[in-house]
Parts: sequence; C-alpha cells; structure tokens
Amino acid sequence: MNKLEKILFSISEKPIHILDRSISIDKYTSLDLSKSNSDLLNIKITNPVVCQAYITETLQAANAEVAFGGYLEKRNLYADKGNFSGEKTALRNIHLGIDYWAKEGTIVITPLRGKVHSFKNNTTSGDYGPTIILKHQISDIYFYTLYGHLSVESLSDLYIGKEFEEGSVLGYLGATAINVNYAPHLHFQIINDMQGCLGDYPGVCALSNLDYYTLNCPNPNLLLKL
Repeated sequence: MNKLEKILFSISEKPIHILDRSISIDKYTSLDLSKSNSDLLNIKITNPVVCQAYITETLQAANAEVAFGGYLEKRNLYADKGNFSGEKTALRNIHLGIDYWAKEGTIVITPLRGKVHSFKNNTTSGDYGPTIILKHQISDIYFYTLYGHLSVESLSDLYIGKEFEEGSVLGYLGATAINVNYAPHLHFQIINDMQGCLGDYPGVCALSNLDYYTLNCPNPNLLLKL
C-alpha cells in the first residue's frame, strides 16, 4: 500500500457509517452490477426502473436496507449514455468508487472531518447530479472525498471551506430525476489529486486509463471496511 492507502486503512478498525446511522451495518449487503453477473444478461440495467427493481429484489433477499459495491467493476450501466463513449473517446465503463443504493432521501453523513472543496449540480445525462467534494488533511497528506447523486437541497447553505465534523449530516440521496437517470444511490469516491477539477471528477474510466485512476482513486473500503 502507498502512504495514502496506509493512512486510510489505519483510521478505524471497525466499519464506518456513510449513510444514516440508524441503519445498522448488518443491514448492508453487497451488490454486483458488473458485466460478468449473469443475472443482468436479460434485463435492461440502464433503465432506472429496472435497475431499482433488481436492487429491491437483492435487498429483500438479504433482508437488507442498503446494497453496496462497485469499485473497479466493469459495467454495462453506462451503455446508453453518450458521454461515456463516442467516436473520438474510449469506452468508459470501469467504476472508480463505491455505490450505496438506498431509498431516496436517505441521510448521507461524513465519514471523516473535512471542509468543502467544491460543489456543483452536474446535470448532464449519466453524470452525478448534485455533488459535494470535501478536502481532508491527515498528518501531511491531503486527499478528497466525492459524494454524488445527492438531492438539490444538499447544496443549500454550502460555501467553499465550510467544515464538517466526522459523522455530521452532509446531505440526502436524490431522486432519479435529480441524479440524472439513475436509481437513488450515493457514489462515494476517494481522490488523491483533483487535477484542477471543481465540483466534479471522473467516476468511471476507460481500460486504457485504469492504472492511473487506480492509483489516484484508492478503494474506499480501505476506509469504510464494509
């Protein structure tokens, strides 16, 4: 592990909540949305209604309230979204964060103390919708956490530099119409270098760029330990 990964791993020995603390960790279940999941072969996972039905089925089967997963998954979820592929750009279908699929309006909480780096409502089809990025410092290391697919209300009263304590309410999960045509969920991503981006950062990459993004966006589960 590199220095940032070691710091993330050392923060807690126990799982860290990133959604409403009233949802017990034992009510989380893993979800596979990869191309290799045979259960998805005959369903249109790009349709948010169909996707939500599959997630609901997964939750019910596990008696769970939150379905999570997706780091470095190669997905078909973006196949209908033009900004993920085109004649002049490589196909982007490898997911760089962890998704937490739960009910619209579910509370999102900060896993670490941090301050607002930037925020934006990214309204392009297939994008994040309302997004908040926090900046963190531990020892001499700076890094960032991105929270995508929030409600519009989550951006209210924000300003650059606003501080959030660990475990405080950051926002709420947005509806499908707000989070740009996805079933309600949180996209959580850790970023080493923002590369000058504000309120946005790639959450999906092409295979040709995977080595770079794997280093720049370490596995969030090093921190959260679900």
